[in-house]
Amino acid sequence: MSGPIIRLENVHFQYEREGDAPIQALRGVDLAIQPGEYVVILGHNGSGKSTLAKHLNALLLPTQGDVWVNGWNTRDPDRVRDVRVTVGMVFQSPDNQIVATVVEEDVAFGPENMGLPHGEIVRRVDRALEQVKMSAYRYRPPHRLSGGQKQRVAIAGMLAMRPKVLVLDESTAMLDPIGRQDILDIAHRLNRKEGVTVVAITHFMEEAVDADRLIVMAEGRIQLQGTPREVFRQVDRLRELHMDAPPITRLALALNQLHPHFPGDLLTVEEFVRAMQRHARAAAPPLFSPNGHPPPAGEKVIQYDRVGRYYMRGTPLEVKAIEGVTMHVQRGEILGIIGHTGSGKSTIIQHANALLRPHEGRVTVFGQDTRDKGVDVREIRRRVGMAFQQPEIQLFERYVGDDVAFGPRNLGLSREEVRERVREAMEAMGLDFEAFKDRMTFSLSGGEMRRVALAGILALKPEVLVLDEPTAGLDPHGREQLLAKILSWRAKGATLVMVSHNMENLAELADRLYVAARGSIIMDGSPADIFSQVEALQSEGLNAPVVTLVMQALAEKGLLPPETTRIYTVDEAASLLGGLL
Repeated sequence: MSGPIIRLENVHFQYEREGDAPIQALRGVDLAIQPGEYVVILGHNGSGKSTLAKHLNALLLPTQGDVWVNGWNTRDPDRVRDVRVTVGMVFQSPDNQIVATVVEEDVAFGPENMGLPHGEIVRRVDRALEQVKMSAYRYRPPHRLSGGQKQRVAIAGMLAMRPKVLVLDESTAMLDPIGRQDILDIAHRLNRKEGVTVVAITHFMEEAVDADRLIVMAEGRIQLQGTPREVFRQVDRLRELHMDAPPITRLALALNQLHPHFPGDLLTVEEFVRAMQRHARAAAPPLFSPNGHPPPAGEKVIQYDRVGRYYMRGTPLEVKAIEGVTMHVQRGEILGIIGHTGSGKSTIIQHANALLRPHEGRVTVFGQDTRDKGVDVREIRRRVGMAFQQPEIQLFERYVGDDVAFGPRNLGLSREEVRERVREAMEAMGLDFEAFKDRMTFSLSGGEMRRVALAGILALKPEVLVLDEPTAGLDPHGREQLLAKILSWRAKGATLVMVSHNMENLAELADRLYVAARGSIIMDGSPADIFSQVEALQSEGLNAPVVTLVMQALAEKGLLPPETTRIYTVDEAASLLGGLL
């Protein structure tokens, strides 16, 4: 065929709500996607991105307007199978599309339903698992995988069908930095070498820099589109749309404001380093005082002592998830835990409020040994709140207000006290009480679900808040709001433990970091101590913040002294580099 492989004409869509006004998710979207194009769609939570994506393979049909795929109208029931074979979709949550009880069987599900010969199915499954680096897990049950590993399996299942169009709806959200890059490399290779059209939805601005075209949505409409350089240079407009530019571009713009001759539309580390080489004046490197501040030396409220934990213990499938974990959490600090997908991070933190209890070693929480039969688990869980990696796991009430109120009601508080706690918690998470309290929980976007889940924990007013990937699924504005809230909670005396793959977030917030790998703690120290060890992090499937990578590259070029690799925030880097221009 000639012309667009996907075309949307005046597409409107609304979600019907029982007993309430419908939600208008799309409002007159016109869009054409050409064969072989790599398109990235950005937008704030609730902007309509995922709703748009579900129209591309007929999971949703327009309330008004038309969607054409490969020349077929998605409204034609005789063409639905053709449309879905042509357009493969990987969802935000992998659990939504994993159907089998063994990994390789799940990856084979699509090819089997296409009626392919057995030998071809085997070849496709082998290749797809190899592409996402999950061959070693082919006989594992998916429910025994980490969130990131499940995401890889979901992607493999779609790759095995060899679609002409691959739609990735936040499909890298739960992966570690190197794992994210692996999936991006796969998508770009499919796009450039095999001609697969890619439509990627993401909240990671750095994932968009290599796209052919960016589309920015807000309020169900396309607000901006163009090349990454054209879009990201419009920083003020992006911020109006609750978006942001990648860290490299923000650093370049900060220097551009100080020195207008420095280009402000840079997108990659390599571009930035070349620009610095062109514009740096010949002068001695600036004096540098290592950054950072000593972490608070407070009471140790949670202590791990040589903790080990097995899954499926006593069966032929026994796996030791963590081993010899020794660490502690101090009152009043923000502690960060990083590690590659499957490193044991989530297992470690689930011991912090006795959701799991150690098979080896001990965990002490506010002086209580969680192994003791008489331990007051309810008291521990009141004082240590936990928000899981996937917020929908924690949501079970029909309406948002009831879900947030569940914990306070179980504390025996009065009706007025419960209502006030719910209001306060929702407002703290940027959820207008009147607008959201009667919303149906599962009508929310992924980012909104995360906010509701966090509000439900905050309503209990815990002394320690444990957050497993708290910013996953949030748009840049939502991340910024949440990070500001985390700092305000700490200022009020809260203690926070954050597991995250977002190095920039932890660079801004954490007092101390632990690095997990292969079920053990392998590194600990201040952010400057950890992030300056770039090669060691990369060897463990992690990476340093982008700013640290820039500083390292400039040091290697002789523009900066080696100790500047301890810089990891945009503001610090702009202040230092401005003196070189």
